[in-house]
Amino acid sequence: MAGYIIATASTADLPREYLEEHEIPFISYTYTNGSEIYEDDCREETRQSIYRRMRAGEIFSTSMINVHGYYTFFHSLMERGGDVVYLDMSRKMSQSYVNAGEAAKQVQEEFPDQRLYLMDTLCISGGLGKLVDGMVRRKEQGGSFDEVVAWGEENKMKIMHRFTVDDLSYLKRGGRVSNAAAMVGALLAIKPVLYVPDDGTLTVACKVRGRRAALLKIVEGMKKDMADPEGQEIHILHADCLEDAEFVRGEVLKAFPTVGKVVVTSLGVVIGAHCGPGLFTIFYYGNHRQP
Repeated sequence: MAGYIIATASTADLPREYLEEHEIPFISYTYTNGSEIYEDDCREETRQSIYRRMRAGEIFSTSMINVHGYYTFFHSLMERGGDVVYLDMSRKMSQSYVNAGEAAKQVQEEFPDQRLYLMDTLCISGGLGKLVDGMVRRKEQGGSFDEVVAWGEENKMKIMHRFTVDDLSYLKRGGRVSNAAAMVGALLAIKPVLYVPDDGTLTVACKVRGRRAALLKIVEGMKKDMADPEGQEIHILHADCLEDAEFVRGEVLKAFPTVGKVVVTSLGVVIGAHCGPGLFTIFYYGNHRQP
């Protein structure tokens, strides 16, 4: 196997079992509830527990990783003696990317004979996880550091992200929608359908009335930009809305009968804390990012 490391953050929303099986080091974001601080451990039981608590009215907030946290993480990886590729959320979605860049500069000065490559993935959540998975698969097939990095840079914008949320109050709390918009949305059952464009931000594609309409709108969007469905593995991540995830899984299999697996897993706590229980997401390879 190629002698370098691919590392990521807990916000890739990959299952803990996958990270351990493929020996992928990850740095944990933290989240808080009152005075209690928790590390995102990527475990399924933790995700389910936190969403139950959120459904019961508990409020969780998140914080970025500081420079020292990244420095310690990167330093420990470089001490192993090989090169490192690190994949985190899109630069435009988190100040943490800036902190990671500053830490990477410091660590690189201490290990001038090794490479530490920090990629602006232009992906978030399961899209980031899909990029990690694609690069890890190529590494395990014997791809070199340069080959795998080049593949990642070439393919990262081919990863499609589509989302919808169930409760606009979480977006209101995070400053992404106004109080008035959240109130009107709740009264009229308005559900935003969101996606990630080329610049790696999060944008509203459209707004529809009703949850089922939002889920079907996501499948409609997939019909416009899905690339090579034959055998493709599609990832659905959900924040405590398994019934909706299984509904969309069925709709995807009807729309694209030749796809490979449609994998359903729980969404990570950090992204879920921003958008709330009921957040539904789907990730796949497409031709180009569009609403």
